[in-house]
Amino acid sequence: MKTALLIIDVQQGLCEGEHAAFESQQVINRINQVAAKARAAGAVVIFIQHESTSGYLEFASDDWQLADGLHVEPTDLRLRKTTVDSFHRTELEQTLKRHGVTDLVVCGMHTEFCVDTTVRRALALGYPVVLVADAHTSEGNAHLSATQVIQHHNATLTNISSFGHRVRAASTEALHFGA
Repeated sequence: MKTALLIIDVQQGLCEGEHAAFESQQVINRINQVAAKARAAGAVVIFIQHESTSGYLEFASDDWQLADGLHVEPTDLRLRKTTVDSFHRTELEQTLKRHGVTDLVVCGMHTEFCVDTTVRRALALGYPVVLVADAHTSEGNAHLSATQVIQHHNATLTNISSFGHRVRAASTEALHFGA
């Protein structure tokens, strides 16, 4: 079993300002803990960055950069995407195959968009997924608080059974990499 950690959209523009995701800094701290565990176990660490062609999250803009406080090592991989699905029109699936990855651990931003869509696509492609239950976040919306969005997705994603493989939720503390 070879695992990859997908760190989705933990970017400056999603962590600061008026539309900052809920508890961004605490989530970044937990992601750093998860990434350290992944690296120690020899897992592939992939930072995925959303981008637009102009305006908010425009490639190479300050908002597009990985968030302040996020620890990145030279051996970590980086991937750019333009949709909520980290697999759609990207090299993610080929990268996972090239590294012999069979299992995924997922964390990041925003829960109800890019995290949700990427987890569902990973299941459809046959990857078992561990969702780091306390290391994904959202801004929330007019109907649900960020906490409600996070709790809803922890419950919903772990109850999907139609793909065969299931999503398992684990806290940062309880998460272990390796066979």
